[in-house]
Amino acid sequence: MRFQQLSELLGYVATCRVEMAQLYGRLQSEADSSRVKMMLEYFQHHQKGVAEKLENYIDEAPKRVLDTWYKDITFEDFIKRCHETVLTANMSEEDVLELHLDLDNRLIDLLNKTAEKSSSSEISGALNDLVRVEKIQQQRLVHSSIRMDDM
Repeated sequence: MRFQQLSELLGYVATCRVEMAQLYGRLQSEADSSRVKMMLEYFQHHQKGVAEKLENYIDEAPKRVLDTWYKDITFEDFIKRCHETVLTANMSEEDVLELHLDLDNRLIDLLNKTAEKSSSSEISGALNDLVRVEKIQQQRLVHSSIRMDDM
């Protein structure tokens, strides 16, 4: 994928979050373990929430920020990756967490890379704030899933 405007990139990241939620829903229907199913349901709900917050951010961000143009921002076909991801029915909680962190970090890295290529400190700062929030949410999700293990 090649992105030209920040609005386009952020919209794609929100779409990727929705795709992650759909992936977790599909995996949930295929999983054998009730604990894994519970974890996948939690991750699915979380991704929908993250996508919604990002869409709200896009709606509220200044137009001049969203209209920022970029020259060399490319990214893998993340949606295809989600569609092609398969785990076995006996997937473990660790498998699910490892998959989530891999996908989540890819999206965070895209935002971070975009922040580094931003010409304006205002836009770079806004993206770095978004990266910081994403990392905090990731930490909370990991802590919550670890607490699920303790149940």
